[in-house]
Parts: sequence; C-alpha cells; structure tokens
Amino acid sequence: MPNEMSCSQRLKSGTIGAAHIVFFVVAAAAPLTAVVGASPAAFSLGNGAGVPGTYLLVGMLYVTFSAGFAAMTRFVSSASGFYAYVAHGLGKPSGLACALVSLATYNAIDIAVYGLFGFFADDMVRSVGGPHLPWIVYAAVLSLAVYFSGKRSLAFSGTLLAICMVAEILILAVLGVSILLSGGGPEGITTQSFVPSSVFVKGFGISLVFVVASFLGFEATAIFGEEARDAKRTVARATYVSVLLIAAFYAFVTWTITLYYGTANIALAATDHAADLYLSAINARLSPAAGAVMRLLLITSLFACALSFHNTANRYLFSLGREGVLWRGFSRTHSVHYSPYVAGQAQTALALGVSILLWLAGADPYAVVFAWMSTFASIGILVMQIMVCLAVLVFFSRDARDVDLYSRCIAPAVSLLGLSLCLVLMVANLSLVSGSESWVVDALPALVIALLVTGFILAAWMRQSRPLVYANLGSSLT
Repeated sequence: MPNEMSCSQRLKSGTIGAAHIVFFVVAAAAPLTAVVGASPAAFSLGNGAGVPGTYLLVGMLYVTFSAGFAAMTRFVSSASGFYAYVAHGLGKPSGLACALVSLATYNAIDIAVYGLFGFFADDMVRSVGGPHLPWIVYAAVLSLAVYFSGKRSLAFSGTLLAICMVAEILILAVLGVSILLSGGGPEGITTQSFVPSSVFVKGFGISLVFVVASFLGFEATAIFGEEARDAKRTVARATYVSVLLIAAFYAFVTWTITLYYGTANIALAATDHAADLYLSAINARLSPAAGAVMRLLLITSLFACALSFHNTANRYLFSLGREGVLWRGFSRTHSVHYSPYVAGQAQTALALGVSILLWLAGADPYAVVFAWMSTFASIGILVMQIMVCLAVLVFFSRDARDVDLYSRCIAPAVSLLGLSLCLVLMVANLSLVSGSESWVVDALPALVIALLVTGFILAAWMRQSRPLVYANLGSSLT
C-alpha cells in the first residue's frame, strides 16, 4: 500500500522508555506460561522444594551478566541486539554467526508459541462446548493479530504487553498472597526453599535447565535501544529491572506454591498433577471463576510472548537488510508508525509457513511443535549469551574506556562460566527438557553449530566478494 511505504532505513528514536522495554522483556518471558509450564517439571525432576532458591540463583547469574552487558551498551547501540555486541567484541565473522543463530532462535520461539497457543485455545474452546478445530487455525489467528499489532508503533505494542503482563502477574501474585495470609500449607510459612541444603541437592542441575529457560527474552533491552529515549541509560536500567522483576516474581510464586503443598510433598504433587498444579491451588484458594480467568490469561500470555518475539525477530531482519546482508527491502519502515513492517511480514510468513508444514506433517502442537522448538531456542539463546560474555571481555581488553574492573572483567567472566555450565547441563539433558527421545532433538545442538559455521563461511565470502557489506557488519549507531 503506497501510504505505508517509506524509504527510511532508520527506526524512530525516542519512541519508548525503560518501562516499555521492561514490558517487552517480561512479556517475552511469559511469566504465567513459564511458571505453569516449566516449574512443575523443575519440582518433579529437579530439586523439589529448592526450586524457588534456584530461581534466585539464576536471577543473580543474569544480574551478573547484565553488568558487562550494560557496560558495553554505553558504546554499542543497534536494533541488531547481541549481533552488534559480538561483532564489536569478537569480530564481524563471529557477529554474523551470532546473527544467524539469533534469527533461527527467535523464529523458533514464535513457532513454539504458535503451537502452544493452538493447543490451549482449542482446549479452552472445547471446555465451554465449542467445536474442535485444528490447532493451526488458532495459530493463524494469532499470527495475524501479532503482525497487525507489531506493525503499529513500538509504544502501542508496549502498552498491549503491559496490560497482558500485569494481568498474568496479578493472578499469580494474588494466589501467593492468599497462601501467605492463610498461613501457608501443612508446614506453615517457612523459608526452607532458599537454604543451601534444599537448593544444592540431587536434581539441582535438572532444575537449573528448566529455570534458565524461563528467563528467555531479555536481549530485547538491547534490540530496542535504537528506539529508546536516552538509550545508554534506558537499556541498562531496563535490563536490571527486567531481570530482577522476573527472578523475584518466579521465586515468590514457586515459593508460595511450595508452601501450599508442603516442602515434603511438592515434588510428588508436581509429578502427579503437572498440568493443574497451580490451577488446583487457584480453584481452592480463590475460586473456580479465578481458575477460568487463569486459563484465559494463559492465552493472552502467549499472545504477549509472540508479539514480543515478533518485534525482536523483525528487527534482526531489519538490521541485516539495512546492512545489505539480506534483501534491503527488509529495512523499509512504515511511514506513520516507523515500524519495520516489511520485515514483520516476512517474519510472520516464515513462522506461520513452518507451522503449517508441521501441522501437515501431523506434528503434535504441544509435544513436538512447542517442546522441540523451545528446546532449540533455549540452546541458541545460551550460545548467544556466552558469545556476548566473550565479546565484553575482548572489547574491554583492548580499551578499558574508564569502565570499572567488575563490569568489564569480573562480571562477564563469572557469567561466562555460569552460562557455560547451564549449556552443558541443557545439552546433557535434552530428552528431559524436550520430553522426547527423538534423534531430531539430539541433533539440535549440531544444528546450532551448523548455523555458527555457516555464519563464518558467509562472512569469509563477503570479505572477498562484497567488501562494502562486510565492512558494515554489526554497525552500531553510537
């Protein structure tokens, strides 16, 4: 449409503040979905009552990561997120390799969410007497809603995400408070879940895998830096607030649900009632009506998650198009909303197209589409975060730039070790994370490696055949 076309290749700066970015990050983490979906597995297969303490530990790890990440943000700002950081720290070939992993990862998350949305939406419709429809129908509706929301201004998306985020956090917070006000559970109110003897027990490594996967998405703080007001301060502030909010909320909710069932019983309860661990508590402590609301909020949580990652993925396409790595048409922005709407069209078509292929192949929306895609995404994001830690160390080793020792060296080194451990544990427990023994799941780490190698090969080719494009890889706008 002519009125949507713009020759601009730059996103509108000053559009959003720290609060909007926090909404994007927390919405991407999908708190309600993550808590209801991931924590029962952590309770059941991992360290049981120590899960709340594990959430705090992982939160501390990401706060540590954020120190180096935020320090580098003062010197690097671009809609290409981690890609720009890695390119500036480890070099252009490493940056392009990271970009390919990022593109695949964020599209995989959207596909995973499409599958889960289709699964839950069909279940909810049937529960009220509606017809059974193929999950892809609901996925298509979601993709269109996400695209048209994403085509609007980033502030519009941030407002939608704020509404969804507050609603899903509120219902779990109310549950937690009601449990505390009623005296907890069979053992009363205790902080046993946070002591080392409960956290560092058999199964801690398994819990770590599920907990780390619940923190997906806070790269958005960097991706939206180009559109933020006072990006150097806004991005750092939003990163810390997002990580602390996610960690504190997850720890609180899992702690109170542990109190409700009892520290001695939570692992068994999660094993026997994984699907309704929280729903049963809400029905009992609040009301069946609140339980129905929670089921509806699961749907809105997935919409918020899909919208957040849609905006993340299309800005990667936008950046690579602007640099000439991909088709330059991806860098077109909307004449009114300044959104990368062409990249948004491509991202929607890709994610929905792959989802349609999976549906035609008979893939189960929960056990295959969601489980396999989210497992791949978890591996990919850990790899990207590890590359960022290395990038921060190398970037400041060349010039300290008046950055303190902790931020430029100690924090990225500690987080590098912690995230590497998480990656090893995740790869070693793929069957538990994905719920599948398929060879396809076993091959997911190899697929990430293949993307990295492809990035290095593509960069080497560009250096020889397209030197101007190569020189522009990972461009920063600061």
